[in-house]
Amino acid sequence: MFKDFKGTLIILVRHGECEGNIKGMFRGRTDFPLNERGLVQAQDLAQELKSFPLKHIYTSPLSRARQTAEAISRQCRIEVKTEEQFNNIELGSWEGRFKKEIAELYPKEWELWVNNPEKLKVKDMETLYDVQMRAKACLDSLVSQHNGETLAIVTHRAVLKPLIAACLNIALPYFWKIHLDTASYSLLSYKEGRGYCLLQLNQTKHLKEYVTEWV
Repeated sequence: MFKDFKGTLIILVRHGECEGNIKGMFRGRTDFPLNERGLVQAQDLAQELKSFPLKHIYTSPLSRARQTAEAISRQCRIEVKTEEQFNNIELGSWEGRFKKEIAELYPKEWELWVNNPEKLKVKDMETLYDVQMRAKACLDSLVSQHNGETLAIVTHRAVLKPLIAACLNIALPYFWKIHLDTASYSLLSYKEGRGYCLLQLNQTKHLKEYVTEWV
């Protein structure tokens, strides 16, 4: 379907599974590597993306994203470039801690996280708005550089959701209206005059197994 696509095609990839995912932890910039299932997911994802006319791969610097990007790189024989603006949200004192613990210690903030995280402001924590602004500016720049080509962005749930919302002008609150599983991919197109268009969301048909997260 997409081999004959005319325009810029962006493959948005959430990294494969890590221990922080299955243990119910806030990850942020804690550098969890892929776990055993995450490594298998990355290989399955890479095999799936071979069917796309991929020209460029950009990744968050964190291990779980970089390992996922490197699996795609090996299959597609394309260099991986690290892009700091696709790094995960900085969660300050919440990073590497169990969500259950945060819910008990900070009930008001936890309530915001599960219902309206766009309004969450905690000391030393990056806001979703900040994430959205940096990720969207970076994507716009890359799309301008790679006009008419296909590129992959490998990053994190808390980057992809704000980014998709910005591209599609989804109003607040948007975070829990978009669902993305580990090692899933979504497709955006970009055309001059029309802007961004969502073609596919949370594609997981290539995965044998994954654990979904709802908070």
